[in-house]
Amino acid sequence: MSTTQSPRSDTRARILDVALELFSEHGYEKTSLREIADRLGVTKAALYYHFKTKDDIVRGIVESMAAPMDEAIAYGEGKPWSPELRDELIRRFAAGMADRAPLLRFFHENQPALRESQAGLAFKDRMVRMVRLLHPPGSDFRDRLRATMALFSVNSAMFLLKHDLDECEEDRDISYLESRPGTLQEAMAAALEVSLEIAARIERPKSA
Repeated sequence: MSTTQSPRSDTRARILDVALELFSEHGYEKTSLREIADRLGVTKAALYYHFKTKDDIVRGIVESMAAPMDEAIAYGEGKPWSPELRDELIRRFAAGMADRAPLLRFFHENQPALRESQAGLAFKDRMVRMVRLLHPPGSDFRDRLRATMALFSVNSAMFLLKHDLDECEEDRDISYLESRPGTLQEAMAAALEVSLEIAARIERPKSA
């Protein structure tokens, strides 16, 4: 059986890549299907063959780029909670998000438009399921908050790195410049470290 990607799946992947690029450049609301088709060099009818609406495209982006999160959830669900499982899930989540940095930037920059969209709600559901796996059953509010913040430390690293890069040329504080991560890999390594530090305080309920 051949593993060569079919022309249809290749076109679909190109649409998702170009749409994500345009959404990140101009925002979800300000990008039209016509602009996506023009950037691809295809007709609008050809685009409709794969995606009928922008929300269909965003849902496709989420499904294709959130695969590592789905894999982490599948790995963790059904296993008894332990500190080792908690930390392994965080490592898997961080590794997956590092490979999909454009998705995180896209969600950060288009939150108002996506908050109630089907794609946005699907991503939120994934995050909620991940949070639940990071703390044991019966955890109090503080530990549930720690689990949430552990994941958002990874997400926030992308926002902070972009801000640092945008401000780099204007900032003349040498000590601050030297403290900035120079690459995505360095930023995500720092995010993983902070995330694990937060999660380390999550404990089993005393009554468990």
